[in-house]
Amino acid sequence: MPDKILRVLVVDDNRDNADIVRQYLEATREYSVDVAYDGDDALRRFETAPRPHVVLLDVMMPGRDGWEVCRLIKSDPARASSIRVIMVTARDDLADKRTALQSGADDFLEKPLDLSKLLAALRRNAATLADSPFHPGAPASSATQA
Repeated sequence: MPDKILRVLVVDDNRDNADIVRQYLEATREYSVDVAYDGDDALRRFETAPRPHVVLLDVMMPGRDGWEVCRLIKSDPARASSIRVIMVTARDDLADKRTALQSGADDFLEKPLDLSKLLAALRRNAATLADSPFHPGAPASSATQA
Protein backbone atom coordinates (compact mmCIF):
# COMPACT_ATOMS: atom_id res chain seq x y z
CA MET A 1 0.00 0.00 0.00
CA PRO A 2 1.40 3.41 -0.88
CA ASP A 3 2.54 5.64 1.96
CA LYS A 4 0.15 8.40 0.89
CA ILE A 5 -3.63 8.39 1.14
CA LEU A 6 -5.36 6.97 -1.93
CA ARG A 7 -8.14 9.17 -3.30
CA VAL A 8 -11.27 7.14 -4.12
CA LEU A 9 -14.44 8.31 -5.85
CA VAL A 10 -17.43 6.09 -5.03
CA VAL A 11 -20.21 6.35 -7.62
CA ASP A 12 -23.53 4.69 -6.81
CA ASP A 13 -27.10 5.93 -7.18
CA ASN A 14 -28.04 3.95 -4.06
CA ARG A 15 -27.09 6.41 -1.32
CA ASP A 16 -27.08 3.74 1.39
CA ASN A 17 -24.60 1.58 -0.55
CA ALA A 18 -22.36 4.55 -1.34
CA ASP A 19 -22.37 5.78 2.25
CA ILE A 20 -21.58 2.32 3.66
CA VAL A 21 -18.58 2.00 1.33
CA ARG A 22 -17.43 5.54 2.15
CA GLN A 23 -17.66 4.99 5.90
CA TYR A 24 -15.88 1.64 5.69
CA LEU A 25 -13.01 3.01 3.59
CA GLU A 26 -12.60 6.14 5.70
CA ALA A 27 -12.44 4.00 8.85
CA THR A 28 -9.31 2.27 7.48
CA ARG A 29 -7.53 5.67 7.31
CA GLU A 30 -5.92 4.54 4.05
CA TYR A 31 -8.36 6.37 1.80
CA SER A 32 -9.76 9.81 1.15
CA VAL A 33 -13.27 9.22 -0.18
CA ASP A 34 -15.61 11.36 -2.24
CA VAL A 35 -19.08 10.20 -3.29
CA ALA A 36 -21.19 10.88 -6.38
CA TYR A 37 -24.74 9.61 -6.71
CA ASP A 38 -25.05 9.64 -10.52
CA GLY A 39 -22.90 9.59 -13.63
CA ASP A 40 -23.00 13.33 -14.34
CA ASP A 41 -22.03 14.15 -10.75
CA ALA A 42 -19.18 11.62 -11.03
CA LEU A 43 -17.84 13.31 -14.16
CA ARG A 44 -18.03 16.75 -12.51
CA ARG A 45 -16.19 15.50 -9.43
CA PHE A 46 -13.66 13.71 -11.59
CA GLU A 47 -12.77 16.97 -13.34
CA THR A 48 -12.05 18.86 -10.13
CA ALA A 49 -8.69 18.78 -8.41
CA PRO A 50 -7.49 16.68 -6.84
CA ARG A 51 -8.62 13.88 -9.09
CA PRO A 52 -9.27 10.46 -7.60
CA HIS A 53 -6.75 7.67 -8.07
CA VAL A 54 -9.49 5.02 -8.16
CA VAL A 55 -13.15 5.20 -9.15
CA LEU A 56 -15.57 2.58 -7.75
CA LEU A 57 -18.26 2.81 -10.39
CA ASP A 58 -21.74 1.29 -10.21
CA VAL A 59 -22.93 -0.01 -13.57
CA MET A 60 -26.70 0.44 -13.38
CA MET A 61 -27.59 4.07 -12.71
CA PRO A 62 -30.24 6.40 -14.12
CA GLY A 63 -29.01 8.81 -16.78
CA ARG A 64 -25.41 7.99 -17.70
CA ASP A 65 -24.72 4.39 -16.78
CA GLY A 66 -21.38 3.18 -15.48
CA TRP A 67 -20.25 1.94 -18.89
CA GLU A 68 -20.60 5.43 -20.42
CA VAL A 69 -18.97 7.15 -17.44
CA CYS A 70 -16.05 4.73 -17.64
CA ARG A 71 -15.61 5.33 -21.38
CA LEU A 72 -15.58 9.11 -20.81
CA ILE A 73 -13.10 8.91 -17.93
CA LYS A 74 -10.80 6.64 -19.92
CA SER A 75 -11.16 8.53 -23.23
CA ASP A 76 -7.99 10.57 -22.69
CA PRO A 77 -4.99 8.18 -22.98
CA ALA A 78 -2.75 10.33 -20.75
CA ARG A 79 -5.39 10.45 -18.05
CA ALA A 80 -6.41 6.81 -18.48
CA SER A 81 -3.04 5.55 -17.29
CA SER A 82 -3.18 7.54 -14.06
CA ILE A 83 -6.58 6.39 -12.84
CA ARG A 84 -8.08 2.98 -12.15
CA VAL A 85 -11.77 2.25 -12.64
CA ILE A 86 -13.34 -0.64 -10.76
CA MET A 87 -16.82 -1.49 -12.06
CA VAL A 88 -19.31 -2.61 -9.41
CA THR A 89 -22.49 -4.45 -10.39
CA ALA A 90 -25.14 -6.82 -9.12
CA ARG A 91 -25.10 -8.57 -12.49
CA ASP A 92 -22.68 -11.48 -12.57
CA ASP A 93 -22.24 -12.67 -16.09
CA LEU A 94 -19.40 -12.96 -18.55
CA ALA A 95 -20.96 -10.40 -20.92
CA ASP A 96 -20.82 -7.73 -18.20
CA LYS A 97 -17.17 -8.47 -17.51
CA ARG A 98 -16.41 -8.22 -21.23
CA THR A 99 -18.34 -4.93 -21.45
CA ALA A 100 -16.41 -3.60 -18.45
CA LEU A 101 -13.09 -4.29 -20.15
CA GLN A 102 -14.32 -2.86 -23.46
CA SER A 103 -15.39 0.31 -21.63
CA GLY A 104 -11.87 0.71 -20.26
CA ALA A 105 -12.45 -0.63 -16.75
CA ASP A 106 -9.44 -2.00 -14.92
CA ASP A 107 -11.23 -4.29 -12.48
CA PHE A 108 -14.67 -5.68 -11.65
CA LEU A 109 -16.46 -6.37 -8.35
CA GLU A 110 -19.83 -8.00 -7.80
CA LYS A 111 -22.58 -6.86 -5.45
CA PRO A 112 -23.27 -7.39 -2.73
CA LEU A 113 -19.77 -6.15 -2.00
CA ASP A 114 -17.58 -8.31 0.16
CA LEU A 115 -15.63 -5.62 2.02
CA SER A 116 -12.45 -7.73 2.21
CA LYS A 117 -12.58 -8.19 -1.59
CA LEU A 118 -13.12 -4.45 -1.96
CA LEU A 119 -9.98 -3.70 0.06
CA ALA A 120 -8.02 -6.30 -1.92
CA ALA A 121 -9.16 -4.73 -5.21
CA LEU A 122 -8.23 -1.24 -4.03
CA ARG A 123 -4.80 -2.37 -2.89
CA ARG A 124 -4.22 -4.29 -6.12
CA ASN A 125 -5.16 -1.25 -8.20
CA ALA A 126 -3.11 1.11 -6.02
CA ALA A 127 -0.10 -1.13 -6.59
CA THR A 128 -0.67 -0.96 -10.34
CA LEU A 129 -0.79 2.83 -10.18
CA ALA A 130 2.37 2.95 -8.09
CA ASP A 131 4.18 0.85 -10.67
CA SER A 132 3.00 3.01 -13.58
CA PRO A 133 5.65 5.31 -15.05
CA PHE A 134 2.80 7.63 -16.05
CA HIS A 135 1.58 8.20 -12.50
CA PRO A 136 3.15 11.46 -11.30
CA GLY A 137 4.60 11.26 -7.83
CA ALA A 138 4.09 7.51 -7.66
CA PRO A 139 5.77 5.91 -4.69
CA ALA A 140 8.40 3.25 -5.27
CA SER A 141 6.89 -0.13 -6.08
CA SER A 142 8.45 -1.64 -2.96
CA ALA A 143 6.09 0.52 -0.91
CA THR A 144 3.13 -1.26 -2.49
CA GLN A 145 3.76 -4.65 -0.96
CA ALA A 146 0.86 -5.60 1.29
